[in-house]
Amino acid sequence: MSLAWGRFVIDTPADGPVTMRLDGGAAQPLVEVLTAGSGRGHVSARFSETTIGRRFRFAGSSLSGSSASGSSLSGSSASGSSASGSDQLRIRLRDGESGLAAEVVLTGGTQVRTTITNEGPEPVLLLGVTTCAIGLGPVDNLDLVSGDGEWLGEGRWTRRPLREHAPDLNLRIHGQDGRGRYAVTSTGTWSTGARQPTGVLVDRVTGTAVAWQVEHNGPWRWETGERLDGGYLALTGPTDIDHQWQRPLAPGESFTTVPASIAVGDGLHGAVAALTTHRRGLLRPHPDRAALPVVFNDYMNTLMGDPTTAKLLPLIDAAAAAGAEVFCVDAGWYDNDTTWWDSVGEWQPSAGRFPGGLIEVVDRIRSHGMVPGLWLEPEVIGVRSPMADKLPAEAFLQRGGTRLVEHGRYHLDLRHPATVAHLDEVVDRLVEQFGVGYFKLDYNIDPGAGTDWDAPAAGAGLLDHNRAHLRWLDGILDRHPGLILENCASGGMRADYAMLSRMQVQSTSDQQDFRRYPPIAVAAPLSILPEQAANWAYPQPEMSDEQIAYTMCTGMLGRLYLSGRLDAMSDGQRALVREGVAAFRGIRADLAGTVPVWPLGLPGWDDPWLSLGLHHHDTTYLGIWRRAGAGTDLTLDLRHLRGQPVTVEVLYPRRLRAWAYRWESATGSLTVTTADTDPYAARILRIRPSR
Repeated sequence: MSLAWGRFVIDTPADGPVTMRLDGGAAQPLVEVLTAGSGRGHVSARFSETTIGRRFRFAGSSLSGSSASGSSLSGSSASGSSASGSDQLRIRLRDGESGLAAEVVLTGGTQVRTTITNEGPEPVLLLGVTTCAIGLGPVDNLDLVSGDGEWLGEGRWTRRPLREHAPDLNLRIHGQDGRGRYAVTSTGTWSTGARQPTGVLVDRVTGTAVAWQVEHNGPWRWETGERLDGGYLALTGPTDIDHQWQRPLAPGESFTTVPASIAVGDGLHGAVAALTTHRRGLLRPHPDRAALPVVFNDYMNTLMGDPTTAKLLPLIDAAAAAGAEVFCVDAGWYDNDTTWWDSVGEWQPSAGRFPGGLIEVVDRIRSHGMVPGLWLEPEVIGVRSPMADKLPAEAFLQRGGTRLVEHGRYHLDLRHPATVAHLDEVVDRLVEQFGVGYFKLDYNIDPGAGTDWDAPAAGAGLLDHNRAHLRWLDGILDRHPGLILENCASGGMRADYAMLSRMQVQSTSDQQDFRRYPPIAVAAPLSILPEQAANWAYPQPEMSDEQIAYTMCTGMLGRLYLSGRLDAMSDGQRALVREGVAAFRGIRADLAGTVPVWPLGLPGWDDPWLSLGLHHHDTTYLGIWRRAGAGTDLTLDLRHLRGQPVTVEVLYPRRLRAWAYRWESATGSLTVTTADTDPYAARILRIRPSR
């Protein structure tokens, strides 16, 4: 029997494991399980061909949602079209020898979770469970698109043949599956601090591409490699081998994996478009999704954690005049000096910084019709903070009875009720006392493997803490449904869709060099929705007009995140900033319906030219950045518009020296000739079919 789910085929043979594959893909078991008493059926360090995974047998399935009418699919074959967002397919598996049962839940198009239940008479110690594993076509045909990152250098993506990671070993002559794998892991709580939980595999022969993301705010692993019958992909959360994770299951107990999502499309752009659409279906409903207000934040290259009433009031006036709709007071508002790093935790306004009280600043923000915002780093307590001794020891992550310390901070354990009560009091007080409508929630330390207090292993304690953190965020938004939450972790170090399904805005970087920010912004839609990706634009009085336009363009094909000393600018400079804000406000209604394209391919960190397109219905918003070393001519591949006459309109900047544009409809190529002025220049275009 076979089940169709979107473009996947799920095979349920009576004498073998259930498999999920693209058409023509390998027979990779859908669920792989490692336990202390039952490891791999073929020795390796990978999550393919585990003993229990081989033994799992189909035990039934059911379909619910708009396509189902409550029907059960067990015992009969089913052909299917693409699942709707509300459809849910449940596949049940059982291993008679270990007594373990699995239920795989596939939702929409497609999010996956797997629940393992011990239906046997003896306890079982889990060491790793895949959320899902799928079979792919021949490795020779596959390109892997994957992303590296670090603080200030987020989202550096590459596309390489999978054969570079999985050499051709002539497995057929040996008659065995391979033992190697290309495994990408993240440890601790900076889920995107080094590698991306998102990736794409593109089949160069068929053109089909599969994109995925592991949706967890803690440790994860994805791996790909070669089986005897083709390639495979396995997605997991924390594991014993990578993350010191284990989970005892007594008879009758269950464990549910972290979720992951998979999307299929034609080529890289098609798969990313499918995943982009799917991400929008994961988001919590919130009024911000329609409004997308312009946020001004006083930190980046501006006050840099040293706000005072005297500094803020003229900046608030200038931000309002530029068109900002939210004004966020960033770090430092809670301390009387600039050495606040290891004293945070009480979150009471400084009297020294605000002689008339923080309310004076908040009232000025409100007087301009802007929403007041504040910076918080709720998950930490500084070692010098009075709160360090007010909370019980069990309210902190610890190892061997000792509180974990990183960079002068203790890390709170969200599993403990005293932690939740403290943080709820802080948020509720600031909302009720000051009318805060926006919180920038920062996160600047990583506690490592986790906590062994009240946990069978450090990784298990961390997983439960991660899940408690998500429940805390849900509770905030349940109590304050209009509150806008920005997800920041030293920039973009925790930009996963466990967090982003709940939070409205994602800071993409802390990069302060305006010349180096564009590759981060151009790459961001591979892993973050454009309407959530807050790219900083921080124009300064010492910049040339072209440089001001350059940094403004960096923010405009995402969520415009404004900063800079607007109060010290000339009238002409402020007008150039206002023009950029107005242009963004003119296109933001389309942002939440766009899908990305990269007319120059994936951006390289040092590329002299960069380009990002956001396509919505018949309109393409196109950003072009020229950097030092570039020439004056560039040709962009806009094949999605091939065969059409188009109109090219400059959205921003309109008052600087014009560039020239030539469209070739037969090839779908746009040739740009720039004005040879500043080495750093950028433009935002709107391209539509000619009427």
